[in-house]
Amino acid sequence: MGDPSEPALSALVPGGAEAGTILHLFWIMAIGAVLAWAVVCLIAWHAMRRRAPAAERKARWLIIVGGAMVPTVVLGALLTYGLLLMPPLRAEVPPDALRVRVSGEQWWWRVAYESPDGGVVPSANELRLPVGEAVVLTLSSPDVIHSLWIPALAGKVDMIPGRDTHLVLRAERAGVFRGVCAEFCGASHAHMRFLAVAMPRGDFDRWLQAQAAPAAEPPGALAQRGRAAFLGNGCGGCHTVRGTAAVGEVGPDLTHLGSRLELAAGTLPNDGESLRRWINAPHHAKPEALMPAFDMLPAQDVRAIAAWLESLQ
Repeated sequence: MGDPSEPALSALVPGGAEAGTILHLFWIMAIGAVLAWAVVCLIAWHAMRRRAPAAERKARWLIIVGGAMVPTVVLGALLTYGLLLMPPLRAEVPPDALRVRVSGEQWWWRVAYESPDGGVVPSANELRLPVGEAVVLTLSSPDVIHSLWIPALAGKVDMIPGRDTHLVLRAERAGVFRGVCAEFCGASHAHMRFLAVAMPRGDFDRWLQAQAAPAAEPPGALAQRGRAAFLGNGCGGCHTVRGTAAVGEVGPDLTHLGSRLELAAGTLPNDGESLRRWINAPHHAKPEALMPAFDMLPAQDVRAIAAWLESLQ
């Protein structure tokens, strides 16, 4: 597992093409806002320094030009400039671009990488991208409105039940970037985070190939006991672990859980202790999470399940 100690989150330090465009527009809009504000302040200063009332004709023109025309021209120019920036971001997507479906759910992210032959590689709560290439995200939600936002890579896009929306990402440098849900979606909205990891193309291809494989065999007796306890206590009714009898689709796919950088949609670090805490009492970390607590299990079984899940690289 990696160490996402300080994933990039600031929109002021862009790591993607769209985020760079948004930052450029931000500075242009800031300049425009300062210009309009300065004109209004000059008019106010001019009015305050006069001892005698201004001529009615002069006052009227000051209001029309400074109070109406200048803001209208500046805001109109900013709007036009912003709209002109949008089409190139969508027109440059090649037909063979990587396509990923992301579903925002309460309170985690279902991720599926689509291949040209129709195959799908499932994952959860983490997004991997090849550096320098356009990636098309198809966004949806089965429950309430969510909003996917990776500030350092792109703007936010809503995920609306009953329809698909789209977002194009193009990471320009390798790194780990923080993503969040930017639309209030319930009790654990603040615990619905994820990481976007931009990788060189070769590393990404090897990672995706490994993710497509079924789960490896347990590496020892403790992990073997954990797999048996996982299947015997009904965990496979909600989770899929490819290569085993666990085929549930309610919760995240856990086939390669151990290779992810974080646990429970960015709520906990991905290590054995956090896995044990999550299995015992998920609601302590994520209020109203749909996963039930398994604190009735013997401590040795919980430890074994955590060891098996941690081994799923």
